[in-house]
Amino acid sequence: MREAQFASLFATEAQSLAIILGTNEIASATAVRLTWDGYLVILSHDPYPPVIRRGMAFHDALFEDRAQVDGITGERAETVMEIVGALAKPGHVVVTPLELTDLIALRTPDVLIDARMQKYRVTPDLRGISRLTIGFGPHFEVGVNCDVAIETHPTTTGKLIETGRTAVADGRARDLGGVGKDRFVYSDRHGLWRTPVDIGMRVFKGLVIGNHDGAAVCAPMDGFLRGVARDATVVPHGVKLLEIDPRGRAASWTGSDQRGRAIAEATAKAIRIGAARQKLLDAAQLSRG
Repeated sequence: MREAQFASLFATEAQSLAIILGTNEIASATAVRLTWDGYLVILSHDPYPPVIRRGMAFHDALFEDRAQVDGITGERAETVMEIVGALAKPGHVVVTPLELTDLIALRTPDVLIDARMQKYRVTPDLRGISRLTIGFGPHFEVGVNCDVAIETHPTTTGKLIETGRTAVADGRARDLGGVGKDRFVYSDRHGLWRTPVDIGMRVFKGLVIGNHDGAAVCAPMDGFLRGVARDATVVPHGVKLLEIDPRGRAASWTGSDQRGRAIAEATAKAIRIGAARQKLLDAAQLSRG
């Protein structure tokens, strides 16, 4: 009986619901912005690619660790009661292992955002699941697999795409402290990742950060550990394992960054544009009726 009451509460449309696919730092910055805008927000975890910038994301809430970004708290939830209970708390977002098919059975979202950043994978058509579907990064084409898309490429971050498709992934990394792709270490195989270190640790070039499928993985330069895949994660071939911030005292590994905020702002703009267009369509239908 109590679970039915919670289900009924969750089904109400008094507040708009946003479902975000992904628990990385871009998904999290977007979740923060939408929470500020009054949305109920659920982040659905996808294991590919592994999240490395965990201090800037809600990802670790999946493991019931503390996860806060810009004053918003991520809380793991899996049952209807847990989801509704977490969303009822001011300044909280839900982080869940439940997949999209599980979540839309509870309630149709007003906004669906694919923030998984799967640069080299085919993206399914997510249109029609919600009133507005937004895709981040490569492999999105408006009118084909999303309603609107947002660029994540370093040279066009946050650009709103209302017609056409997003740029293809070119392997370019934005500069941080004058360093681009060289500050990352990529996996060269598929296997279990083990590491005793965590975000924010001061490291030096050559220091062993962890072990991936039996092979030692070392820091590529001096700096602070800005990102690292969580210990005991199964990491596939060709994805980021860790990131070094070479900026010395200016290094940062918590909270949203400029890139995340730019994409989040573009998302808020896309939602406003979509709402305005829907209002015009509703008015036109009403006048014809």
